[in-house]
Amino acid sequence: MSINLPEGYGLIQLESVDNTLDEARRRVSSLAGPTWIFARQQTKARGRRGRAWHQPAGNFAATLVLPNAGPPAQAALRSFVTALALADALEGAGEAISLKWPNDVLLNDGKLAGILLEGLPAGGLAIGIGVNLAKAPGTNEVEEGALRPVSLLGETGMQLSPEDFLTRLAVTYAAREAQFSTMGFTPIRTGWLAQAAKLGQEIRVRLPHEELHGIFEDMDEDGQLVLSTAQGPRKIAAGDVFF
Repeated sequence: MSINLPEGYGLIQLESVDNTLDEARRRVSSLAGPTWIFARQQTKARGRRGRAWHQPAGNFAATLVLPNAGPPAQAALRSFVTALALADALEGAGEAISLKWPNDVLLNDGKLAGILLEGLPAGGLAIGIGVNLAKAPGTNEVEEGALRPVSLLGETGMQLSPEDFLTRLAVTYAAREAQFSTMGFTPIRTGWLAQAAKLGQEIRVRLPHEELHGIFEDMDEDGQLVLSTAQGPRKIAAGDVFF
């Protein structure tokens, strides 16, 4: 099945690979521009903090390699660019889609997709993306307290092949990347907040040495979560959010 990409974006298609993030690291020095690495099977897929990521047949896994992603602070904002692109690509699921800070896409309040950013040599960036198109992991396969996993097919009846989804996502990502490159983070932030899960509601944020409780008030211009706590506002650059 052919995959059509926007002008300026390359494609590496693999039947099987350990994981597309490691493949990105192996190949980045040979890439001249933004390139999608797409695999039908990953034998050692992973998520944040090295957690296992399960990829049953029919689910989507790919990594977008940006050989020149800019300074680290700017590169990190691609998590929100990617989340919006995923929401755009999932048009048809309607208002059931929401975005969980900093890197998940939800469907009917369950986790549908995850995003993982990893820095590459010489200012490069790998954006790993996994989407449960056909099948969701069992609740016994995810961290205790995590949101229930869901699939696009199971929740909506929509059937999309991984190849069709990449064609959609490549187009929506290119549009959001162009918006980010020309207009900065402000419109990305506005769009992301319009679909933010639990904005204005109480959440928990787990940090390496503490857990915070408070109201999710905002996301600032640096992509930090703004949490209103009993001790005052806290800005959080990285952490695990629980509802």
